[in-house]
Amino acid sequence: MATNQNTLTPNGSDPIKVSSTTGTKTCKPFVIEVMVFAPASGFKIQVMIEKTCTPQADAIWKLVFDLYKKQATGTAFDQLVHVSFKGGTPVEQKGIETTAANGINPKQADVLVNQVGPAVLQLKDASTMNPNDLASVKKEVTTGASKVATFALES
Repeated sequence: MATNQNTLTPNGSDPIKVSSTTGTKTCKPFVIEVMVFAPASGFKIQVMIEKTCTPQADAIWKLVFDLYKKQATGTAFDQLVHVSFKGGTPVEQKGIETTAANGINPKQADVLVNQVGPAVLQLKDASTMNPNDLASVKKEVTTGASKVATFALES
């Protein structure tokens, strides 16, 4: 981010500093949790929106699904799987961005709980799945995540 030489600073001990910036494109990455649900007893899926940035400061929006299993004793969970869906179309990217701003709507929640969740749960066995079964489950997650993204844009 380029900054003008004319930085506006407060007088005295004011803790705020304001800097004028030029029109240079900026991108600030972040992760926001939008939903947590239990796809089966003893498991939970944390759904997040992740914004990353290219070197050219273009935003890349992702839906992230982290699957956890409850430990045998206590209340803690261990992470089993991390699934990241990068919207491949401009519509999917806009939908994920819209979800970050507006949260999960009822139609998106339905797809997450009834389609994406069960598919992500199957991935707990990803390391032992045969390649065809793994590809099939990944396709289910991709299809569901795409629906979640596009349903954000429906009224």
